[in-house]
Amino acid sequence: MARSICSSKNWIGDPLTDSIYDTLRSAVKAEEPVALASIVSGPAATADLLGAKLLVRPDGSTMGTLGNDDLDRVVIRDSIGELAAGTSGVRHYGTDGEARQDSLHIFIESYAPPPQMLIFGAVDFTAALCRVAKVLGYRVTVCDARPVFATKQRFPHADEVVVDWPNRLLEKVGPDLGARDAICVLTHDPKFDIPAVISALETDAGYLGAMGSRRTTNDRNERLRREGVTEAELERIMAPIGLDLGGRTPEETAISICAEIIAQRAGRLAPSLRDADGDIHR
Repeated sequence: MARSICSSKNWIGDPLTDSIYDTLRSAVKAEEPVALASIVSGPAATADLLGAKLLVRPDGSTMGTLGNDDLDRVVIRDSIGELAAGTSGVRHYGTDGEARQDSLHIFIESYAPPPQMLIFGAVDFTAALCRVAKVLGYRVTVCDARPVFATKQRFPHADEVVVDWPNRLLEKVGPDLGARDAICVLTHDPKFDIPAVISALETDAGYLGAMGSRRTTNDRNERLRREGVTEAELERIMAPIGLDLGGRTPEETAISICAEIIAQRAGRLAPSLRDADGDIHR
């Protein structure tokens, strides 16, 4: 079992450490994902390494070192994983990065930007979903091709309101979406939601939901099949969107959508409208 040690090296004021912290501050300010790995305890033989730091970006680029290349390589891999999940924690390794050993305790702290929620459709439900999503910490973008509806005045809680077609926006931001992000298609209008859903399926967003009645959903699925969408891809779409909570108002619907996102992210079984039968509103 590792024990706490006192380092003979003073990391405070060290030029490399100062440079790491400067880079970290800049990344956090710019909302760029970055992880900082620090040795917090280990055997006496590694006392000089206590406090050593390694800054890791999602593409694997780094600054600093934890003492040797083998340890750095393993911690870089695990730091990228923590960043993808948006989590932080203490990892345990051997002195050369060996798994299932407990010599070194390394704290990997993720500085991930807020998860993104893209809402397509400037409809009444959108304003309510913006409000609930912001409470959960999402950076919310509302997108609609109709400038008369897609205005900041109608959606003051959104971080960004974009007047454009959904597929064009996703061409720009889609490659950066990951497991923590959500796409909600609220238009239930084929000329908007078909290109939106097809483009969303090309991303790695963790959640994709589409609003509409069961009839609308069935019609949309048939249109998507004709566009070449596979059955496996259709399984990604939570439609009708939201948990089967019996919600009727925009606010209740927004809560059911966010609850479904939470359940899916946590891997919990919950009564989704997609997997139920009968009327949505009883």
